[in-house]
Amino acid sequence: MTASTSRLIGIATSAALLGAGLLGGYLWARRAPDPVPAAQSAPAASERDVLYWYDPMVPEQRFDKPGQSPFMDMPLVPRYADEAGGGVRIDAAQQQSVGIRTEEVRVGHLDAGLRVPGTLGWDLRLESVVSARTEGQVTRVLAKAPFTPVHRGQALATLIAPGWNSAVAEARALAEADSPAARELQSAARQRLRNLGVPAGAGTAGATLAAPHDGVISEVLVREGQTVLPGTPLFRINGLDTLWLEASIPQASVGSLRPGTPVEARVDALPEQRFTGEVETLLPQVDATTRTRRARIVLHNPEGQLVPGMFAEVLLQPASGTAWPLVPVEALTATGRESRVIVQTAEGRFEPVAVRTGRSGQGRVQILEGLRGGERIVVSGQFLIDSEASLSGALQRLGADGAPASSEPPATDADAGAADAHAGHATHAVHEAPAQPQPARRANPPQASAPTKTTPAARACPVQYWYDPMVPEKHFDQPGKSPFMDMQLVPKFAAGAALGCTVRDVMPATEDQP
Repeated sequence: MTASTSRLIGIATSAALLGAGLLGGYLWARRAPDPVPAAQSAPAASERDVLYWYDPMVPEQRFDKPGQSPFMDMPLVPRYADEAGGGVRIDAAQQQSVGIRTEEVRVGHLDAGLRVPGTLGWDLRLESVVSARTEGQVTRVLAKAPFTPVHRGQALATLIAPGWNSAVAEARALAEADSPAARELQSAARQRLRNLGVPAGAGTAGATLAAPHDGVISEVLVREGQTVLPGTPLFRINGLDTLWLEASIPQASVGSLRPGTPVEARVDALPEQRFTGEVETLLPQVDATTRTRRARIVLHNPEGQLVPGMFAEVLLQPASGTAWPLVPVEALTATGRESRVIVQTAEGRFEPVAVRTGRSGQGRVQILEGLRGGERIVVSGQFLIDSEASLSGALQRLGADGAPASSEPPATDADAGAADAHAGHATHAVHEAPAQPQPARRANPPQASAPTKTTPAARACPVQYWYDPMVPEKHFDQPGKSPFMDMQLVPKFAAGAALGCTVRDVMPATEDQP
């Protein structure tokens, strides 16, 4: 055998072996798949219990069978028993990536200090008016300028009164007489002078009117040569030992104030000094424009440095009162009808809890109902959890559990839950926590044909109104097509409706309904 013949035989053998290998690989790829793994995986998908089917855009409406949503152009989604009722669980790594922070609820008092503006005025309890007690003529005015400081007994004006002159002359004549009858009339003459209001030391030349106490002449109402009648006011004198400070108190803070509440005030003219006082009374009137109530505060002014008309910054120190759980303002989710917080359970789940709020201050809010203190609540990133809880039905269960929330869910929950659902699925940050399975039906694999219609058991499902989930603030009396979107109106069940009511209970099944 020649060398060329041997070479041809080797090439033919190699080609035959290569062809056999390619044929074997092709036949191996075309072989039937192993049925064992399929048999093992099928039960994992088909044996999960389905509680109900729902439209993610309208999560509060539940259906018994799979099919097409009557509200949106999308298939219904199953809610499995091992997914419901356990709140929302978030991995620790994902909590950090989406910025979720928690904080423990502490029980305590809000900072009781209340700062409000106020204006100084005269203490009217220290005001007196010097007036004429009889008809006469003012011959001399000794204090002619307003706001002149005066002391007790200081002469203010001289008054000539004919009615006084005769009484003074009679009293002097009786005082000089030595007869027993005259001495008996002396006491009657002195009483007559007191009744006429004749000042001590008055003579026939006139009487001097004096200041009744220390203070400032706030008004001078008389001039020299003026004739006056009985009761005519001549001078108005105000004391400066104390002043009235009228402060505007917000209506929400009035309940913590009482007469005697200590007060500290500061004025811009004397920033280094603090003036003390106490609340005397709360005036029985609320300003209709500012919704504030005025408090009358008695402010001590021993050195006379404060004067009426000054603007003051007032710090009130009301009693602390009852201790309540306190949460940060940013931890609250307010919908207009209710407020709620997201609580982290001992198992690491996040659940919405309805609360009733009280006073707020220094960035914190009192919780009157819903929390006891010691719980851990979410203070950052709670809106993502709140939207996921809405999709999982936790918010609907919240109202059914008798929490201190409104019997009606917020009008914006359906819209907010629909918008946030896509964000939650996009980030893959949130997945619902497993809980104990509840009694449910066996899942039916989706079929290509239309779902069969079933009649639910009779139950009370009164409808309060109908609405479009995309425009929840608009209410309708009858079912039908939404005038805003290409979808059917959704029923809002009344407070007395049975749990689990669906649109099937109040609307006959049609061909386009699942």
